[in-house]
Amino acid sequence: MKEKHSYSYIVLRYVHDVMTEEFVNVGLVLYAPSTHAVKVKTRKTIGRIKDTFPNLDRSAFVLTMRSVERSISNTTKGLSATPLLLSETDAGSIVGRALPQGDSSLQWSSIGRGFTSNIDDTFTRLYDRLISQYDEHSERRKSDEEVWRPVRERLEERHLATRLTSKAISSDVDEITFKHAWKNGTWNVYESVSLDLADAEGIKEKARRWLGHLSAVADGAEPFKPHFLVGAPSDPELQPAYHKAIEILRRAPANPEIFQEDEVDTLVSRIEDEIRAHDSH
Repeated sequence: MKEKHSYSYIVLRYVHDVMTEEFVNVGLVLYAPSTHAVKVKTRKTIGRIKDTFPNLDRSAFVLTMRSVERSISNTTKGLSATPLLLSETDAGSIVGRALPQGDSSLQWSSIGRGFTSNIDDTFTRLYDRLISQYDEHSERRKSDEEVWRPVRERLEERHLATRLTSKAISSDVDEITFKHAWKNGTWNVYESVSLDLADAEGIKEKARRWLGHLSAVADGAEPFKPHFLVGAPSDPELQPAYHKAIEILRRAPANPEIFQEDEVDTLVSRIEDEIRAHDSH
């Protein structure tokens, strides 16, 4: 039986007018004391919020959400220096240090609690239920895993799927775990990135996050070569943002190689050829 971990969580609310007290849930923080895991995620798109509050400033809102995540991350790092203090706190204590309650447009909900054997899955489920379930989508959007699926299936046909494993690339300041990797002198790492998102800003923001991730491990990490398989948005009007996002990824450190969805066969053939050549030596 898997070990159960207690956790607490708290929801960030955007209150557009403190007089009317109307709000929309825009973020979630979850903390599991037994593992010291702090999970935080805020909205980076404003489609549904814009419908509710038409005069919302998109740029200011997105910047504020980034600032909230950064403040919570910095607070968590500070608490990590005092393990005893961290073990005695909860999600409310963490956000209270990072963003104290006040008469602002950002307010915290009451604390929720529970037990889970999988913190990541629970966080995703809570975020979907509390933050994003009422978002309107013209159609179902592809996940990162769905973008990678045809690669996995083709590698399985070639009996090569088991040759890829997860790999953590670390520097002095950060660590990235790639889901698919193999070593040929240098670590070849692969990640699928679905850009089938709701708006242009969300598409570019996802690419910027990967730019930041690679920048954080650029110095001091062991040699690695990143490859991205990128999924396109289903909305044709978002193609300009999609191409800008690809350019953002191309300019990331470590000279990543980009493959689009219609290049799956090219990517799989490349992986197969390189593994076969490596095995023949």
